[in-house]
Amino acid sequence: MPLSLKVRTVELPLRHAWTISRGTSTSKRNVLVELHDGELVGRGEAAPNVRYGESAETVTDALEKLVPVLDGDPRHFRVLSERLETALPGNFAAKAALDIALYDLAGKRLGVPLYRMLGLDATRMPMTSFSIGIDDPETMAQKVREAAPYPSLKIKLGAQSVREMFGAVRAATPKTVRVDANEAWTPEEALKHIEWMATQGVELVEQPLPAANVEGAKWLRERSPLPLVADEAVLMARDVPKLAEGYHGINVKLQKCGGIREALRLIETARSCGLKVMLGCMVETSLGIAAAAQLGPLVDWLDLDGNLLISADPFRGHPVVEGRIQLGEGPGLGVEPRPFP
Repeated sequence: MPLSLKVRTVELPLRHAWTISRGTSTSKRNVLVELHDGELVGRGEAAPNVRYGESAETVTDALEKLVPVLDGDPRHFRVLSERLETALPGNFAAKAALDIALYDLAGKRLGVPLYRMLGLDATRMPMTSFSIGIDDPETMAQKVREAAPYPSLKIKLGAQSVREMFGAVRAATPKTVRVDANEAWTPEEALKHIEWMATQGVELVEQPLPAANVEGAKWLRERSPLPLVADEAVLMARDVPKLAEGYHGINVKLQKCGGIREALRLIETARSCGLKVMLGCMVETSLGIAAAAQLGPLVDWLDLDGNLLISADPFRGHPVVEGRIQLGEGPGLGVEPRPFP
């Protein structure tokens, strides 16, 4: 019996207005999918990002075009996943939703958690950071205080008031923090900021330069006292080798690369190039976060907090205990939908 697909767009209100160097939002529109194979249901999520030219509308359009790809034996889910890669250019969030659902379905068919199906040890899960968006210094300090249960923080910074904003964070907490500039700086600005941050207990700096500035990244890496992690600069595994001279690590996101299959390839390629790996996310429900968390034991750094940033999560996922995601024993992703009002 062929797989059947159900699609639903959801509006996810945020706990706080979310500001990074590219803009501000108070809610996110994601797309949820269900793949039905008899009595089994595989679930996936698309979290489109304007940075990559995607929206809920582009996702739903792409899903309609990708439905024929699913015309095959669902037991051969890796074959179906591979077809997604070449079926349509771009549209990685839509592909991620279907790929995640295929893997969820495979785990449920076997009756085991996905991480175990992949041969991974859930006890090797790194702690996740909790992200603090750009705001006025007083509000950023308040957000830091609200994030007291999380041992690690990631601070978003832009082109303006860098020291003032970070200073407010540092005054509110002694924790080691990560910094994410989201492409906001020039190489010279980045070096100046990073040299100062190295004295302020910063662990690493993510995407300090525009993604296209590969030569600037090489220049900065030679001089940076802190590890540099590529995010917007890396989408697919084929992007990794050219970044090895400009960064110390990469940020893998299922929504950027098209799902679990390509994420595994990205991690393997990064390792072969001598790079460390962060596993990150967009603003997602507990469904999308659970999909990424299955790969957590493979990476050095974890930044899976997208579900913690929303105020109405439509799923029951895996709890975070003292900063560590606790993967359970449920089959597939181990996530269940909450009753809808």
